[in-house]
Amino acid sequence: MRREFKKKSRVLLIDDNYEHLVGIRELLNVEGTFDVVGIATNVTVGTNLVKKYQPDIVLLDMNMPDRDGLQGINEITKLGLGTKILALSGYDDADLIFRAMKIGARGYVLKTMASAQLIYAIDEVLNGKIYLPLALSSRFFEYFQQSFREETSRKENADEENLLDALTQREEEVLELLTQGITYKGVANKLFISETTVKTHVNNIFQKLQVNDRTQAVLYAINNGFLTRQKIAV
Repeated sequence: MRREFKKKSRVLLIDDNYEHLVGIRELLNVEGTFDVVGIATNVTVGTNLVKKYQPDIVLLDMNMPDRDGLQGINEITKLGLGTKILALSGYDDADLIFRAMKIGARGYVLKTMASAQLIYAIDEVLNGKIYLPLALSSRFFEYFQQSFREETSRKENADEENLLDALTQREEEVLELLTQGITYKGVANKLFISETTVKTHVNNIFQKLQVNDRTQAVLYAINNGFLTRQKIAV
């Protein structure tokens, strides 16, 4: 009787933590149903490896020093290879989850998850499903609904548009701390997110407020009633 062999799924890993990379590679190799075709410690190298090996799935860290995971998702998606992306992170930031899923990630998992859960998440995404751990899914949908309401409100008040209205709740939190003169590292510590994620939020704030630096952003916020609105919200 001839034995049928299932084709292994081709996996590529991108994470600036080399020890974590090696750990996941060993886990997947032991599992036996995956073929880790490459590993990279930054987005640039990782994207080039995706072009070369055309993996079925990429496990992509969201918090890296050169270019973050959101940029990585965009670049890999633009290749048009049909490669699925599973986001990895040490942070359960609802805004980051929302944005990663919005631009193309098919799942989001925490690095603290058990090995069996990670394998399950990979299988789910490879099978065409969306994967979010139960602990994150409720926060994701709450954030999605809130973002939808904010977008609807902005459209209804387009005639009296204030650029501050375009900010997400997390971006408002970051901007409020910036107006207090707190450093990016300090913001990261207060919001329990990485400094890389803070910089991503800050860049988005600059774009939405149509400014070029932190000073201009703070001045715009002050001149357009941001601090007053924050006091009312509290």
